[in-house]
Formats: sequence, structure tokens, C-alpha cells
Amino acid sequence: MDDNFKPNHSTAAKCNFCNRPQPLVKKLIAGPGGVYICDNCIELAHSIIFSESKKPENQDHQVEFPTPFEIKRSLDEYIIGQEDAKKKIAVAVYNHYKRIRYQESIDDVEIAKSNILLIGPTGTGKTLIAQTLAKILEVPFAIADATSLTEAGYVGEDVENIVLRLFQASNGDISQTQKGIIYVDEIDKVSRKTDTPSITRDVSGEGVQQALLKIIEGTVANIPPQGGRKHPQQEYVPIDTTNILFICGGAFIGLEKIISQRIGRAAVGFKSEIHQKGSKTADELYRHLIPQDLIRYGMIPEMVGRIPVISIFSDLGVKDLVDILTKPKNAIVKQYQKLFELEKVKLEFTRDALTAIARRSIEKKLGARGLRSIIEDLMLDLMFDVPSGKGSKIIRITKRMVDKNSPSLHSQKQAAGV
Repeated sequence: MDDNFKPNHSTAAKCNFCNRPQPLVKKLIAGPGGVYICDNCIELAHSIIFSESKKPENQDHQVEFPTPFEIKRSLDEYIIGQEDAKKKIAVAVYNHYKRIRYQESIDDVEIAKSNILLIGPTGTGKTLIAQTLAKILEVPFAIADATSLTEAGYVGEDVENIVLRLFQASNGDISQTQKGIIYVDEIDKVSRKTDTPSITRDVSGEGVQQALLKIIEGTVANIPPQGGRKHPQQEYVPIDTTNILFICGGAFIGLEKIISQRIGRAAVGFKSEIHQKGSKTADELYRHLIPQDLIRYGMIPEMVGRIPVISIFSDLGVKDLVDILTKPKNAIVKQYQKLFELEKVKLEFTRDALTAIARRSIEKKLGARGLRSIIEDLMLDLMFDVPSGKGSKIIRITKRMVDKNSPSLHSQKQAAGV
């Protein structure tokens, strides 16, 4: 019915909610069955619905936000080992989102952002832990590779593009983008060559750190929604990075030598630590890590100051790799067993076979990242034949099969005559 409908008898028409007659209201809208509602009642109903719809959403968000214990427990389902790192990250992430939630009620105290730096060899779970965090917290997540970034105006990728990736991951929702997580991988590759300020342009090292500094600390980044290089005629989307959590990761190869040298110089006497430093493992040395070591490595002091939480990832042993193969929700062995189950074939791995696969990955120095490639090679012929109905309905992978498919590095050297 037309909104401008007015009854022929104005004295008989009145709002069925507030009983005001037509002359006392601006608009009287008629409904089916001779029911009317005035503009005042419509505005009142709208305000009630709007306020009530916002209130439960905020309350539910506060109730459902996981505690550090719950965050770590969820990480345990996907990440094997790294107990200290998971605990430290869980606390930092909880404090970060608590700061966002209560920022209006704590205006008298400014709480700094808990950005995180992950240090550890390749294949220890640095990227996976950042991805899992975003999944647990149900926030947008983006990965950026620091090696592709250059200072603005040079060939390469602008630093603002890492925020663009997060914007695209949130399907163009600015409010969700401003509460997401960005993982910057290979952050150690943009370290400057010396621990003294450069007097020339370092467009892919110190220059990138300076550009990243503003975004990590918190600024309004104008990003081109379609990506690509910026130009004056382009429209930009302003994104405030103040509440975006930045997790930076890197192997920092050689950092342990800097720590060892510092500890050695500080030691005095014949029985001092300087004579024992050669027997120290990398994990033991990293316990003595201080911010000054990162500055000597090539990180600028401002960047080190903006990433207060430093978490060390240890090398994974054989037992850890076997657990990674079998225990997580998305374990590689479980994935292959499900694939074979769809072909009505039962797939089994002996304990010795899993141990052999883990040792092979350690020989390659690939950590957990090398497990999938080893199993892919091992399962190639089976995956080729099984869909055709060839072979048994029960397949057991043994150590002998692993050794036959994956010769050791020692055997490779012998074959090459080394």
C-alpha cells in the first residue's frame, strides 16, 4: 500500500500504537486491515532495535573471547612442542585484544601494542602458529614476505601492500581489517648490513624497516583497494593500523654467534663461560638473548622497541616430528588415511616408518616442513595405483619402504663419490 495513503475521514484515522490522531503527527502510514502507525512510533521502534542489536553483540564478544589458557589449549591441537613460545604468545595475544576491547574505559592509561617476534629455524611452526591464532580468534589474517618489500618509489612491493592483503582477506570490511593479524615472514632478511646507521640508501633493508615501523606502531595507511602502484588519480581506502597485531618471524641465522661473542667477552677467568661456550646449544644461547643482540644483527633500535614480545622456537627432534605426523587435528598421516579411506583402503604406518621419515627430514634440515614432501614421494606409486583398484585393501608402510624410497644423505654422498 502507498506510504502516502491518507484516509478519507481524518478524525477516524489514528496510530494504533500511541493513539495520536492524524492531525498531530507528520506521517500516518496505513497497513492491512485498517492498522496505522505514525512516524514517531517508527523512529522509537528503530532506536530500540538498533540499541538492542548492538548491546548483545558486544556482550557476546566479551564472554566468548578466549583466555590465555584456552588459547594455548587450542594451539596444542595444531602445534607440537614449543611450550614456552605458545604460552608467551597466548598471553601477548590476549592482552592485545583485551586492550582493544576496553580501550574506551582506560583512556587515562595508554597500553602499548604487544607485537610479537618469532625466532627459530625453518620448519619449527612459526607461520603455522600465526595462522592458527587467526583461526582461533576468528579474525582476518594475512601473510607477507619481507624479502619482496622495498622502500616506496623503488622496484618491488610497497610496505602498504601488506595491509592491502589483510583488507582483501576481510572481504573489504574496514572494521574487521583494523582488528586483524598480519604475519611478516623473513623479517631477518631486511636487516642492515652493519649495526651502524647507513649513510646511503638501503632500499630493501633499513629502508623497509623504517617504512614498516610506522605501520607496526600505528598509522593511517592509504591503500589502493585494487592493489598495484599508487598514482595521484587513484582512490584510496584509509586503514588505521593501531589495533592490527603484527607477528614477525625469521630464522636469524648467525644470531647465536652474536650472543656467544657477547657472553664470551663478559666472561673473566680460566674457568669462565668463555671456555664452555662452544658446548652450548643454540637453545641455551637464545636464553641469554637481549634486544642489543638484535640491533647488532641489523635490526634498527626503533623496530626492536616496537616488537616487545620475543618468542624463541627450538629445533624439533625425532619425537616431535613423529608427533607432528600423527597427533594434530590436521596431521599429515591422518590426511592420507582419509584419502585412502575414500578409496575403501585402510592405510597404516608402523612406528619405525614414522621414525625413519622424521630422521630423513632432520637430515635434510627442513624440520616439519620437509615431512610432507617426503611422504608425497613415498606415497606416489600407491596414490597412482589405488584409484584403479590395484593392490590390497590394507596397506602398511614400513621402515624398509621408507629407506628404499629415501636413501640417506650418507648414501647419496657415497653414490656421488664424495
